[in-house]
Amino acid sequence: MIILGFESSCDETGVALVELRDGARPRLLAEALHSQAAMHADYGGVVPELASRDHIRRVLPLTRQVLARAGIALAQVDLVAYTRGPGLAGALLVGAGVAVALAAALDRPALGVHHLEGHLLSPFLGAEVPQFPFVALLVSGGHTQLMDVRAVGDYRLLGETIDDAAGEAFDKSAKLLGLGYPGGPALARLAAFGDPEAYALPRPLLHQPNLDFSFAGLKTAVMTQVRKRGTNVCEQSRADLAASTQAAIVDVLVAKSVKALEASGTRRLVVAGGVGANRLLRERLDAAAARCGATVHYPPLELCTDNGAMIAIAAALRVRQGIAKPQRDGAFDVRPRWPLAELSSAGDRA
Repeated sequence: MIILGFESSCDETGVALVELRDGARPRLLAEALHSQAAMHADYGGVVPELASRDHIRRVLPLTRQVLARAGIALAQVDLVAYTRGPGLAGALLVGAGVAVALAAALDRPALGVHHLEGHLLSPFLGAEVPQFPFVALLVSGGHTQLMDVRAVGDYRLLGETIDDAAGEAFDKSAKLLGLGYPGGPALARLAAFGDPEAYALPRPLLHQPNLDFSFAGLKTAVMTQVRKRGTNVCEQSRADLAASTQAAIVDVLVAKSVKALEASGTRRLVVAGGVGANRLLRERLDAAAARCGATVHYPPLELCTDNGAMIAIAAALRVRQGIAKPQRDGAFDVRPRWPLAELSSAGDRA
């Protein structure tokens, strides 16, 4: 089965082809991605209307690129998948509309996919495919969640953010430090030159017995430090604050992930989402997992951010398990707000 996947939930347009054969590992045939980061940088964040218009410009040229790279004719596609939600409504509608129209023209089924399920299942395209059950740490944009994953479509929420997510803490702290947009990678780069113990920043909910997250207080603490030092702060002090901020976020993510492994009784952790590309987070999680006899699985670095491959693999695995209902009637909707816990093995309408 060859699946054509479209991702357009926010500020990245992703298209990919994934092949799934019985008894074989999923195979990424080709993928292409366009980031709108440069376009939104002047505004300090994503402008929804601009994002939607750029998706319209990019989606078809990217589709042609992917087909050419894979050496696949459009008629060979068996299923067209798209991000149904969550995300920006206008951006989601672009990908959904193109996918369903293309499926109708090809007389192929279309399937709407949950954006976070795509992230969760993206490690199945990696070198080491995880086995069920496992705990998933989803750290993507405005989402920070821990899930107990028993099978494709069988997810139980263990904990989630009650205010700012880890990605938002990275981005907002970076903005306070004058690092621009997107802030997370910029803060991580600056942190490499700083002392992570220079500032005593809070680790919200770190010692609470629950598995929830809260990063709004950390952002406020960073703001306080920035205001205290004024506009003449030296570059080393900025690097120290960046390193201390990153360390605080990573400490919480690692500690909660270990607690989740203990609570679930599993010894496998899957990390997915843009923050999952953070080098310090990977190092600390690997070390913590080794101490408790667990293994950690990550998607390839290039598949940590939003991409079409994760949408294609999620659709493929749902269809293979018989828990999806692909549509051929040309109807579709999008769900800008869509809790991952709503998905179940009973299936979900595209």
